[in-house]
Amino acid sequence: MRFAVGLPLGSIAGIQIRADWSLVIIFALISFALAGGVFPTWHPDWPAGLVWMTALAAAVLFFASVLLHELSHALVGRAWGVQIRRITLFVFGGMAEMHDEPPSWRAEVAMAIVGPLTSLAFGALCIWLVPRGRLVLDPDHPQRMFSGLGAAPTLLLWLGPVNIVLGIFNLVPAFPLDGGRVLRALLWGLRGDLRAATLWASRIGQGFAWLLIAAGFAMALGLRIPLLGSGLIDGLWLAFIGWFLNNAAFMSYQQLLLRQSLEHVPVRLLMQTSFLRVDPQMPVGTLLNEHVMGSGQRAFPVEHAGQLLGLISLRDLQKCSASTLQTTVVGDIMTPVARLVTLEPEQDALRALELIGQRDLSQLPVVRNGELIGLVRREDILKWLTLHPRPPRMA
Repeated sequence: MRFAVGLPLGSIAGIQIRADWSLVIIFALISFALAGGVFPTWHPDWPAGLVWMTALAAAVLFFASVLLHELSHALVGRAWGVQIRRITLFVFGGMAEMHDEPPSWRAEVAMAIVGPLTSLAFGALCIWLVPRGRLVLDPDHPQRMFSGLGAAPTLLLWLGPVNIVLGIFNLVPAFPLDGGRVLRALLWGLRGDLRAATLWASRIGQGFAWLLIAAGFAMALGLRIPLLGSGLIDGLWLAFIGWFLNNAAFMSYQQLLLRQSLEHVPVRLLMQTSFLRVDPQMPVGTLLNEHVMGSGQRAFPVEHAGQLLGLISLRDLQKCSASTLQTTVVGDIMTPVARLVTLEPEQDALRALELIGQRDLSQLPVVRNGELIGLVRREDILKWLTLHPRPPRMA
């Protein structure tokens, strides 16, 4: 569970906005598709510089509209009491990362439906803003329709339909698309069982994903699919989207099982209580030769007179060169307690796993009233999951 990845873009209404590095792929695809085909066809008289500037602006505005879509989810979720930590933009759009599942099926309906409605409304607004006097309707010569439009109206005329298609696509009742989340919410409301509702919504989502994969390969082999067309590139891209949705549907159900297995399990049941504690004045060479190499312990609490001062891990040991092992003491290179992420013994194991993933850590100190009482490691959480079976997985 690693959430804090990619490039930070700032925050809106207290919600962190990040761009995943995969965003570069779709940004380049949109820019090259528009600059290499769409805009030159619409405006054959435009110079190359104007074509490329408009194409790049279109790609930026597209992701701004995706951000608007995700912000609508986040703000409505916040109104229903759902904590939204951040929004990540990535190759297939965006994702609002929730701290927990919605508190009720009604909350999920509200959160899910507002995204597509926002995209549909924004798309309609863009089309409405296009100056009617400059748009020449000529079905026999489509390129003439856009000849009188400047750069801004051209952007609006491209961005509007794209957002309408985005909104309609997200309404498909295939989990984890927004329409699939609405379906899950309705099943949840009817049966009163979130786990069963997620299982069925995920299976439907996987079925839809396999339809996309099959259609994509058929298009790649030359078959023309109504509304989708034909062609190798378009077919492979559709199959790739189907593959992504299939994995997302599967993982969404597994994440729910993981959450339900760990969210009420206190870390005191998982933590290690038998481990070596070291003094801050111990030479790093002594720690390395007498303790690190002879044990499986990867992090050592640093204490003096029963007071936790910090933690020294294998990563910290890399700060010390071979020539200074005996002259450098543990206290010089440890991570001080003020910079440690700690847990209390009654916090649940799900929170521990999230923190380990977010900070790319191997273990977390468990502290009560400033006193270290244990260490919880990634493998301790995995061991708990192994020894406490969850409900059956999806096929």
